[in-house]
Amino acid sequence: MTLVAEGAAPDRMQRRELSERAFAWLLISPALLFILVIVVWPLAETIRLSFTDATLGGENFVGIANYAALFADPKFWQTVGRTFYWMALAVSLKLIVGLIGASLLNAAIPGKALFRVLVMPPWVIPVAIGVIGWKWMYNGYFGLISGLLQEFGLVEDRVALLATKTSAFYSAIVTDVWVGTPMVTLFFLAAMQGVSKDLYEAAWVDGASRWYRFRRITIPQIMPVIVSMALLSAIWTFNSFEIIWILTEGGPRGATTTLIIDTYKVAISSQRFGEGAARAVVIVVLLAAFSLFYLWFLNRVNRHYGAK
Repeated sequence: MTLVAEGAAPDRMQRRELSERAFAWLLISPALLFILVIVVWPLAETIRLSFTDATLGGENFVGIANYAALFADPKFWQTVGRTFYWMALAVSLKLIVGLIGASLLNAAIPGKALFRVLVMPPWVIPVAIGVIGWKWMYNGYFGLISGLLQEFGLVEDRVALLATKTSAFYSAIVTDVWVGTPMVTLFFLAAMQGVSKDLYEAAWVDGASRWYRFRRITIPQIMPVIVSMALLSAIWTFNSFEIIWILTEGGPRGATTTLIIDTYKVAISSQRFGEGAARAVVIVVLLAAFSLFYLWFLNRVNRHYGAK
């Protein structure tokens, strides 16, 4: 009987382990199903369509013809360069403005709770509503910005900021920074409040200035958060659609056309689904490569600053 009991114990443990494993799979099955339906299947279908000439009239297998035509198109490479420039400039401004804003909100100043509330509207207001407001301000006939420029004598005639290529591009940048800065600011503020006060007190006792404490304590302590926020903001900015579409629809003359806008125009407006799918796959590959590089860089930053 002892031998039976000793032999039965491992069986019971094995069955218990199997039941726990089955229960674990049962718990994660909704998430797996969601990923399969929302991510994997659309991605696989997009890849399949990229090898066809699919339109509303049907589809035929064309191999890599869509990719060959895409890579041979100089306008495509101009769009890629414009997209990365858009992303780099917008993200840099968000990080700089967010860092300044978080530093001010973290300072010991009266009424800072009110200032924290005032930071929120660009994030709380629906993006479409906020961008429509900016489009109204950019208008050359009744826009607020044009009127103020004329009122202060900076320009003689009214200026339609969305009518010229350069001003339209940088106006879209300003709007994107306005939309994305509050979140960056709040993340930086949370990181700053987690920095030990003892470090600042020790530096203050040693006679360190505010700027020195900011460079030598604040920045190193929150650097992992800065890098992580830069990655997230870069991906969101790269995929930003509604801001540009509402403001300019990619114009004038393609000045604000990014890869996302170009893909939408080809796949949806022109109904060339195969060519649009090829563009979408290229976007996925570019973002994946960029993300892998950034994660490698983030690991190096974390090791350098001792973060886990």
